[in-house]
Amino acid sequence: MSNAALGMTMLGLIVVVIMMGFPTAFTLMGLGMLFGYVAFYDPTASWLDNRIFDLMVQRAFGAMTNETLLSIPLFVLMGYVMERGALVDKMFHSVQLAFRSVPGSLAVTTLIICTFWGIASGLVGAVVVLMGVIAMRPMLNAGYDTRLAAGVITAGGTLGILIPPSVMIIVYAAVAGQSVVKLYAAAMFPGFFLAFLYLVYIIGWVLINPKIAPRLPPEQQQVPVPPWLSHLSNAYSRRMLPALASAVAMPGKALQASVDGMRITWGLLLRSLVTALVPLALAAGTLGAVWWYVVIHSQEDNNANMAAQVTQPARAGVDVAAPPPGTGLAEPAASGVQEPPAASVGLQEPPAEGGLKELSSDGGLEAPPGAADVQTPAGGKEGGETAMQQLGDPSAPAPQTASVPEAFYTGFWIACGLTLLLLAWYYWRFDAEQFEILRMLVSSVMPLTLLTLMVLAVILFGLTTATESAAVGAAGAFLMAWHARTLNFQRIKEAVFLTAKTTSMVCWLFVGSALFSAVFALLGGQRVVEEWVLSMDLSPLQFLLLSQAIIFILGWPLEWTEILVIFVPIFLPLLAHFQIDPILWGVLVFVNLQAAFLSPPVAMSAFYLKGVSPAHVTINQIFAGMMPYMLIVILCMVFMYIWPGLTLWLPKYLYG
Repeated sequence: MSNAALGMTMLGLIVVVIMMGFPTAFTLMGLGMLFGYVAFYDPTASWLDNRIFDLMVQRAFGAMTNETLLSIPLFVLMGYVMERGALVDKMFHSVQLAFRSVPGSLAVTTLIICTFWGIASGLVGAVVVLMGVIAMRPMLNAGYDTRLAAGVITAGGTLGILIPPSVMIIVYAAVAGQSVVKLYAAAMFPGFFLAFLYLVYIIGWVLINPKIAPRLPPEQQQVPVPPWLSHLSNAYSRRMLPALASAVAMPGKALQASVDGMRITWGLLLRSLVTALVPLALAAGTLGAVWWYVVIHSQEDNNANMAAQVTQPARAGVDVAAPPPGTGLAEPAASGVQEPPAASVGLQEPPAEGGLKELSSDGGLEAPPGAADVQTPAGGKEGGETAMQQLGDPSAPAPQTASVPEAFYTGFWIACGLTLLLLAWYYWRFDAEQFEILRMLVSSVMPLTLLTLMVLAVILFGLTTATESAAVGAAGAFLMAWHARTLNFQRIKEAVFLTAKTTSMVCWLFVGSALFSAVFALLGGQRVVEEWVLSMDLSPLQFLLLSQAIIFILGWPLEWTEILVIFVPIFLPLLAHFQIDPILWGVLVFVNLQAAFLSPPVAMSAFYLKGVSPAHVTINQIFAGMMPYMLIVILCMVFMYIWPGLTLWLPKYLYG
């Protein structure tokens, strides 16, 4: 048998062996060692001198020194601490009350909690099991269709592996050699867009067929109002914002009252007023952060350049002149920095007889080879230096950043107007019952929201590395659980052991996949696949469809880990030939792999949910509930291809 045939046999055998139930990591290592021994076999040498053993050591060492994998145990620990801390119960109840008027409110609430809890934990199994325990029985008891209840839990639970911070993205970054930060930014919008498509499907199905999600009885939609709130409402105003503001400013009527033996204090009134202003503060903070980043922070380079243009020529004591002919530097605009004359320190035109001179005694630099081909870079964010900086001009300013387009200002002020209208409508209806719902949301949802936003913001804005942000997230999870008084030593020990188990599985998987991939390439399997694909003379679109279709089919019998570490590396070398961005292709793979959790027979989400569902819920009902969401995944991928900016706009804007 030829080496190429051995490689293809190796690839087919790995699928069969994994489907038989053998551990993936050790199966990869075992097959890699076996076929590698054959590839390196030399009958004249001792069997202990076979180079496959050296390759095994090198690949294991390479996996252990891969810094990209450092963030995995910290993100996993964050997820397990939050899952063991049992922080979801109050959150589910408060969000359900907030969306009580929406059709299918329990299903909508389940999807929202799955999305944001999945972001915080990044663990599909933990989210599906937890939401199955919390939400499955309430939905069934309320008369919800079993397929709707099962589908929303299983599909919503998988979003955590797509929306950053995600372990799957880290694994792909390590396999493909891409930036984790850029992949996080690229996956942000598609993840939330997929969640939005799920939400549209749920609400649309309920509107078409209201019987599948009956409205909750009135007693389950009412919120008990504390007596002191009722007293404030009667004494000041039915709308709680002016009532609390008046009570803080003129507390006489409030402080004199004693409601059910409880004295109303000025501190209680002030804390309540701060709670009532949380929506206003969040809106102002969000809009202010957008304005600061786009208008102020992103334009710092331009402001520095403008200052340099004013101060540097005057400080140097020289006149500004046009660049000498022949250097290839485009003449800058009137407002830009212009090159000083040849007599001053800076760039000089090469001599007519050609060739380069040594550094002149006055410290000036001669133009290097190829200077005639260098053009001044266009406006916009650049990753490197400008042409003048590359040529050694110490007075050259930093790269120019694209100016803020006028469309941003128009859109920003429209967004401000719409936000003000929504806040006015909200506070007009803000009675004592709405205040109690807001207080519940602030106490249960706000800590998780702040932790998630902090972890994502420090990564996306480049304040920390992915590993450092994972450490911040793990510490924040411990603080949240400690504040909620739900974490004891036993639960901490369970979270740590589960983290060690998951991390070791991922690391061994990397060792096995690295060895398997190396032997597969050595046998010529990679070359066979490449020649087969190239022989079909595919267009980039056809290759994209072919690769994603293969991954979609592999998602039926295999899990996402096997697909990422075994089959994705086969396609990666072909991306450059078809001029496909590996970040765009990777995010398409992330969305595609959602189907790996929703496609039988190895639909892990279905088995997770079956383990915590009532006995009358069958596995076939769960499968039937998941199927429509697989079609939504495909629809999301179509949108991502038609509209690449959905994926690539944010990383290009943030990192150029």
